[in-house]
Amino acid sequence: MNETVVVVTGAAPLDADAVAHIPTGTIVIAADGGLDHALAAGVVPAALVGDLDSVSPDGLAWAEAHATIERHDPAKDLTDTELALAMALSFAPARLIMIAGEGDRLDHTFTAIGALGAPGLTSIPLVEGWWGDQRFHVLHGPGRLRLVTGRDARISLVATHGRCTGVSISGTEWPLVDAELRPLVGHGVSNLTIDDEVEVTVSSGVLTIFSQPPATTKEQP
Repeated sequence: MNETVVVVTGAAPLDADAVAHIPTGTIVIAADGGLDHALAAGVVPAALVGDLDSVSPDGLAWAEAHATIERHDPAKDLTDTELALAMALSFAPARLIMIAGEGDRLDHTFTAIGALGAPGLTSIPLVEGWWGDQRFHVLHGPGRLRLVTGRDARISLVATHGRCTGVSISGTEWPLVDAELRPLVGHGVSNLTIDDEVEVTVSSGVLTIFSQPPATTKEQP
């Protein structure tokens, strides 16, 4: 099992804080034009995946010389991000990180974060992402996650992939105990931490945990 696989996607430059959190020795996979943003940030992908309609000619030339290329028909059903995540899964990582610049496409934001809820990713112990400078974790139920947040951090639990049951969080001003969160409702949004750490659990469903300032995982679930 490889420790970490990073997928770089999106159509905007990468945030410096997100890049700084990429562990050393990771396998990096670029989704199409994400290759150019990875290289610009000093991140060196091992593979390029997609229909290659947005990678620059210079980026493609670099990949042909230095990386594995998995080219797909433009008439594909999956997004380039989904294809890159599928390749990441083939490495059986212990940790998966998706990193993207913010961009200006709301549909890309929804579908990229949504891709981290794919059932096939349940075998990966830690799934997280960066969208611009916003860090988030994706917890597949049944699961538990301990996060180091510091006090007075803002933390939001969102059922981004459908209904979640058995949702609990401790270490916050408004704890949840065995709650049910319906898709994309605000019940778990904008909580505040009162301890340096929080623990989040979910019995079923896929829960997305947004934190600001960015939280770090204390231990694998």
